[in-house]
Amino acid sequence: MTVRVLTGITTTGTLHLGNYVGAVRRAIAASREPGAESFFFMADYHALIKCDEPDRIEASRLQIAATWLAAGLDTRRVTFYRQSDIPEIPELTWLLTCVTSKGQMNRAHAYKASVDANVAAGEDPDAGITMGLYSYPILMAADILMFNAHRVPVGKDQAQHIEMARDVAQRFNHTFGKGEDFFVLPEASIDQEMELLPGLDGRKMSKSYDNVIPLFEGGAKALREAIARIVTDSRLPGEPKETEGSHLVQIYDAFATPAQRQAFRDALHNGLSWGEAKQQLFDVIDAEIGPMRARYDELMAHPERIEEILMEGAAKARAIAGPLLQRCREAVGLRRFQVLSAPGAVTTKVKAQVPTFKQYREADGQFYFKLLAADGTLLLQSLGLAQGKDAGQWVSRLKREGQAALADAPVVREGDEAALLAALDALVAAEAQAAADKAAAAQSNG
Repeated sequence: MTVRVLTGITTTGTLHLGNYVGAVRRAIAASREPGAESFFFMADYHALIKCDEPDRIEASRLQIAATWLAAGLDTRRVTFYRQSDIPEIPELTWLLTCVTSKGQMNRAHAYKASVDANVAAGEDPDAGITMGLYSYPILMAADILMFNAHRVPVGKDQAQHIEMARDVAQRFNHTFGKGEDFFVLPEASIDQEMELLPGLDGRKMSKSYDNVIPLFEGGAKALREAIARIVTDSRLPGEPKETEGSHLVQIYDAFATPAQRQAFRDALHNGLSWGEAKQQLFDVIDAEIGPMRARYDELMAHPERIEEILMEGAAKARAIAGPLLQRCREAVGLRRFQVLSAPGAVTTKVKAQVPTFKQYREADGQFYFKLLAADGTLLLQSLGLAQGKDAGQWVSRLKREGQAALADAPVVREGDEAALLAALDALVAAEAQAAADKAAAAQSNG
């Protein structure tokens, strides 16, 4: 079975050595695996949420595209495109927006964090919050569902957005599918062992910490100067150096062979100076990225070549996106005019479906449950619970007692109250019927 994997990169800055080791190199290697169909895109619509500097976004789009290509992305094997070159994505975003509950968006981590920061600062809760930030998860859902990606590699902080994409996909399928699923339900691919490269000061390499090592920007000179600023202890040349926990050694390990790693440690234990160690670190990094840097510089000097590659990628992407969007348009009623069915025409009655509870664990480590109507509409959302068994016990109680358990339940009511109460009544009836069937079966067996 072919597995579709989708990766997006927000275009608000340049990539550094940590991005290369933690994301770029790994993703390119994964795209070469048999059975993988990979989609790589530059999330330039998402960039507009964070940045209102047009020149910065323009430069970032070019630099990031050149970086991926220079690092070895094979566009014959993958679909590589700019988000803004696929007009089907914003149209799908609107179709999905119309089936997404506001309550779900209220719980998005990025929005809640901004509200909390405003409240802590004594500001209006929504001060400075744009609809772009608020609706960000729906655009992300459209990115994923447009190409029916099976797996989406993300960090733990993005896992909630994949869960939201699943909910939105399920709701659209239930509402308009008539037995057909338009969208597969994507899975978050969170690599617990993902290599996080330390920065110059030992913390995670991040521009927000001002501790990054540039990948291509500034050339070999900038790379050498950054390595020279890596913080080390005060042990003099000739004194044994401690390698365990050394962030300089960790960075070296990310580029060295096993034999090189052992030799480097032995040399440090035998008194290699930090200055010479930094020279060796530069050599091992430059051996890998030096040839890429030359390719990067060539691409940056000829942006028309990058443009041509991205236009080819957009054509490949739209060949998939166009037909799917047309099916979605047809499904919601945006069709070419035709003779309408006569009034009173016989229609096939769809068998009623039972509302369902769903239990899951969020990135905050707490456990949650929610109640979905048969069409996927969110009716009830729990607060965070410390134990999974607590969530399970509340689900069981709501199924048995229905409305009677609602007053004490740690939940927030969503959507239509009448629909919620009807759903709970249906669940209680289903539980009672299941119990009766079980008792009858036991009696007949006895």
